[in-house]
Amino acid sequence: MKSKVLLIYTGGTIGMMLDAKTGHLKPFDFKQLTDQIPELNKFDVTLSAISFAKPIDSSDMQPSVWIEIAKMIEKNYDKVDGFVVLHGSDTMSFTASALSFMLENLNKPVILTGSQLPIGMIRTDGKENLITAIEIAAAKEKRKPIVSEVCIYFEYQLYRGNRTHKFNAEHFQAFQSANYPVLAEAGVHLKYNHSALQKSNGKKLKVHASLISDIAILKMFPGITQNVVEAILNAKNVKAVILETFGSGNASTQKWFIDALKKAIDKGVVVLNVTQCNAGKVEQGKYATSAAFKKIGVIGGSDITTEAAVAKLMFVLGTTTNKKEIEKLLKSDLRGEMTI
Repeated sequence: MKSKVLLIYTGGTIGMMLDAKTGHLKPFDFKQLTDQIPELNKFDVTLSAISFAKPIDSSDMQPSVWIEIAKMIEKNYDKVDGFVVLHGSDTMSFTASALSFMLENLNKPVILTGSQLPIGMIRTDGKENLITAIEIAAAKEKRKPIVSEVCIYFEYQLYRGNRTHKFNAEHFQAFQSANYPVLAEAGVHLKYNHSALQKSNGKKLKVHASLISDIAILKMFPGITQNVVEAILNAKNVKAVILETFGSGNASTQKWFIDALKKAIDKGVVVLNVTQCNAGKVEQGKYATSAAFKKIGVIGGSDITTEAAVAKLMFVLGTTTNKKEIEKLLKSDLRGEMTI
């Protein structure tokens, strides 16, 4: 039996073609996909495609679009063996993280990919990214999907989506997964790191479509003022703040700063401590500069990325309003997004 793969085109560089008349980039019609990538005709895969009515730049990505993608997957879940989501690279890590939380009990591959150059350009990286993403989405062993989680495939490497970070705007190798191993590498052969892959639990897919985006990011820097800190912590309707700290979770020990955090937490604002570093993790109390955080109720985010922290907070806040349950969920590894 041929594997069936559904392509979902949201927008982004990969789907752009140069209009000969205007000289501008414009989305190409996915009905002509095999004209642009004739290699797809050689696949022993049944391909189908759906596209957003109005493709969007990934810089305009919103939680409402994540919900739309999740519902597309839910609607077609029993019809296909895997999904490839074509997406702009700038916010791809946010979308991959969000989908990982929204698609509970996912037992099929959802592979996000894109490109740094439009697919209509001769030197595009989009062709290889798309072809291999489809191959991964269709791959099975003993009639079961090899991959059963939300991933990003880019420049010969497959990553767990909620572990990624876009670190380069110019190189084809645009993503990193500093705190978790690569899931697969594409060379002469496609080699899977089976020990790192999520295991399917066989349960029925459950889609969570409630996301609360009343959150903020407070990035620490030397010289940050009390006015700035308090403006963010006291912003109207803010329910949670991601505190991007130095090193292993450290920040200023000035009394006004600790007092401002405590006041916000006492009012019910959730504060999640995430490191600014690309690699490593938060260890509250390792140094004196983070010892006070534990006492006032700041939640340590371990090695979660900022992108995954944003998505996880939106998901958790949409799941429960109970403060203890929120803290429990944030400290738990829900979808392989953090090391406990």
